[in-house]
Amino acid sequence: MSYPEQPVSFSERSGSPQSTPVAEPLTAKVIAALRRGGAFLVVGAIGFLVDAGTYNLLVFWGGEGVLYHAPLPAKIIAIAVATVVTYFGNKWWTFGHKKSDNPGREYLLYAIFNVVAIGLQLGCLGFSRYVLDLSSPLSDNISGTLIGQIVAVVFRYWAYDKFVFVGSSDSMANDKQP
Repeated sequence: MSYPEQPVSFSERSGSPQSTPVAEPLTAKVIAALRRGGAFLVVGAIGFLVDAGTYNLLVFWGGEGVLYHAPLPAKIIAIAVATVVTYFGNKWWTFGHKKSDNPGREYLLYAIFNVVAIGLQLGCLGFSRYVLDLSSPLSDNISGTLIGQIVAVVFRYWAYDKFVFVGSSDSMANDKQP
């Protein structure tokens, strides 16, 4: 009686202790990281538009907006509005695979890291306004919105992934089930 031949991996045939599936989890991790990074950038782009739009309305609407002479408070308001938008985008899309056991902790850390990120953005805008003495719409948008946003986005992604959205992953939970 003959039995159907079972597939044999290259490592079993060659006697190599390494198995070929090692590349598959690495590929899956890279693809997942690219998807997460892409989602984070889309959410960030929406936040960028909300931030820039709110700031420009407050500071430059009609030539001199209501907060023209108070650009830092205007930037704080703009960032706060954008933060609300990006929180929900990141919570439900970018890091939606991580389920939180303690939402209060998550909200608190999100707020703390956003305050730090706001400081980074304000530092860029303040440097441009008060050290370089630049106050045009172009210089404000380059320093506070573009450069400040880039620095803050890199910081936020790192902080959110490492400290804020750290709950167990759906895929990890599914792997542990029989």
